[in-house]
Formats: sequence, structure tokens, C-alpha cells
Amino acid sequence: MKGVRYRPVVKIKVIGVGGGGGNALTRMSKDPLRGVEFIAVNTDLQDLDSCEAKKKLHIGKTVTRGLGAGMNPELGQQSAEEGREEIEAVLQGADMVFLTAGLGGGTGTGATPVIADIARDMGILTVAVVTKPFSFEGSVRARIAEEGLAKLRDRVDTLLVIPNDRIFNIIDNNTPVLKAFDKIDEILKNSVRGVADMITSSGLVNVDFADVIAVMKDAGIAVAGVGVARGKDRALKAVNEAVNSPLLESSIDGAKGVLFNIAGGRDLKMSEISEAAQLITANVDPAAKIIFGAHYDRKLKRGDLKITLIATGFNGSSQFIREHENFSLFGVGEEGEGVGVAEIKDEDWLPEDEAKARPFEKKKNKEEKTGKKEKSEEEIWEIPAFLRRRKKR
Repeated sequence: MKGVRYRPVVKIKVIGVGGGGGNALTRMSKDPLRGVEFIAVNTDLQDLDSCEAKKKLHIGKTVTRGLGAGMNPELGQQSAEEGREEIEAVLQGADMVFLTAGLGGGTGTGATPVIADIARDMGILTVAVVTKPFSFEGSVRARIAEEGLAKLRDRVDTLLVIPNDRIFNIIDNNTPVLKAFDKIDEILKNSVRGVADMITSSGLVNVDFADVIAVMKDAGIAVAGVGVARGKDRALKAVNEAVNSPLLESSIDGAKGVLFNIAGGRDLKMSEISEAAQLITANVDPAAKIIFGAHYDRKLKRGDLKITLIATGFNGSSQFIREHENFSLFGVGEEGEGVGVAEIKDEDWLPEDEAKARPFEKKKNKEEKTGKKEKSEEEIWEIPAFLRRRKKR
């Protein structure tokens, strides 16, 4: 029709691989995402039957005979290779695929890299969101996870890693098991929802799928976050929540690509869009690809402002991070939807000019080192960043 503008439909599929990936899909199915298809892939037929994803694929029919791959990634890999044609069929038509799995077992660790290879061979933008096992699960499972991570890293466009041990930083002794894992699943859900919202919501400033590709293709390590705030300085608060988990030292320093979207009600101000953009861009690589969108969101509560952020291309620090146990530490805050990545990195390494330019930073716990009581968060935020840094010297 004349005068009517149509936006192409972008197809996003979330593939849960193995028991951990399937469990994540089951928990996420309670709050389905519009226009996103969930598909469970497993060698364990009984486990697959219990998954609540609408579409399921049983792989390794002759390799494992429906009994699962145990802690043998080779069986998981062989099962995926055996089911290559079936995997291609379920991936058909997808523009973007999120792979989720728990590393350390057989199917998730072994099959996920194969599925990633297939997806990329089909020209699909491929993102992996994976977990590393709890430390109490032993060194063997940890070693399997690290080996699987090494194989997966070069087979996906963008990689987000969640060490399960970090869950203990965001729960108390009375937190039920399912609620605890829901916190981890929020990272996957926020990443998928954030991208879906950006490319499917027509708004003030649209983000096309080509923009998403520009930031996420061949991007490596990524940070994904969502922040929601209201009241005075809500743009500042939302950006801070999106960038930082309240429990981890989070940073987007040096990101080579940034994709962020600002959503609000009819009270969304141009000054807030400008403020949020300046806060984000001041912390990334000066030559970074920066793409942003803005739209009205009727689902938000009155007075809320929402920031969705994906930062990629941490090539400068990835080598240092890989040489340490937790090369990418993600966490979910106690309030809101913020997701952050903690890079094991001394802030004193930053050049003086760069350090002064950073408009926000995570609180550091110095009480154990100095014996001095920290100021409250409100007191700290009343002092400009560059003055806070001078006081620390």
C-alpha cells in the first residue's frame, strides 16, 4: 500500500544444546520472546522429552542410542556430525542464532562447536552464551569445559561466558535452586530480547539488522547488558546498570563495537538520549563502530527509561583474559536487568587522560585492604568522576 512502510522480518532462533541448554530453554519458555523460536538439541532422549521447547531435535541416534554423551565431548561432536542434515534443516531461514549450553559435559561441549560451524557456513550470524561448571564439580569437568571453550571461541561471531560460581554472589542461603538458575538465564534472555527489540521495534531512531551484523560479526568477546531506571538522572542510572553488574567490576573499556538502544515513554527527552550516548561512547575505543537506536516502549512502566547495550571486540585485553581462569565473568544484579562483564584488569594500567575521561566506574571494595569504610553509593555519585579519581591518588 502507498504510504505504508514495511520492515523486513528478521528470524532469530535460540538453540539449547545438551541438558544445560535445554534446561535454560525450559525456564525461558515461561516468558516467551515475540518472534523468537526456541529449539532444543540433545543426545539424551529422556532429557529432551522433558524440555518444554516447542521444537526438539534428537541427535546421535546411532552414536549414543538416546542415552546421552555423559562427559565425553567426542560423542557429542560425533552425534552433531551425524545429524548435520537435520541441524541444517532446523537452522534454515534463520538470520541470527543464539547457541546456549552448559560446558563441561558431553553434548553441550562437543556438539555446540559443530552446530556453530554449520550455522556460520549457512551465513547465519552466530552468538554463543555458555556457562562454565561450578568449581565443586571437579577439575575433570572444568578441563572439559575449557577445552570446549577453546574450540567454540573461533567458531562463533560473538561469545558470552558465564561462570556458574558467580551465582553465589547474587543469591543468599534461602534462594531456591530454580530461582538461582533463573538469574543465569536472565543473561541469555536479556541478550536475545535486547537484539530482538532493537531490530523489530520501529521507533525514533531505527537499528537495522545490518547494524547488528556490523557490530557482532567476527566480534569475539562481548558484553551484553540491560539497565532500567526512573526519576532524576535516570539516563545515567540506566547506563550504569547496563554496563555494570552491582557485584562485579565491569567495564566496556576498549570495545571496538557498540550497539545500544534507548527506550522510554512519551516523556523521553533528546537530552537523555544525548547523555546516555556520551556516557557510553566516552568509555570505548575512539575508533569504535557505534550504532544506536531509540524508540517508545509501551511495555515499560510509566517514567521508566531502558538502555540495552551490546559491546564487542575486546581484542586488546582478550589475550590477558584467556591466560587467567575467568576470562569473562558475567553477573546479574540484584535489582533491574543489568548484565556485566568483569575483566581481570588493574584500573591503574589506564593512561591518565583515559582514566579522567571515564564518566562512571564501579565501586571497589577497599575496606579489606585499607580498613577504611567506603562511602555510600549516593555519596560517591555526588562527586564527579574526575574528582573521585583525584581523591584516590
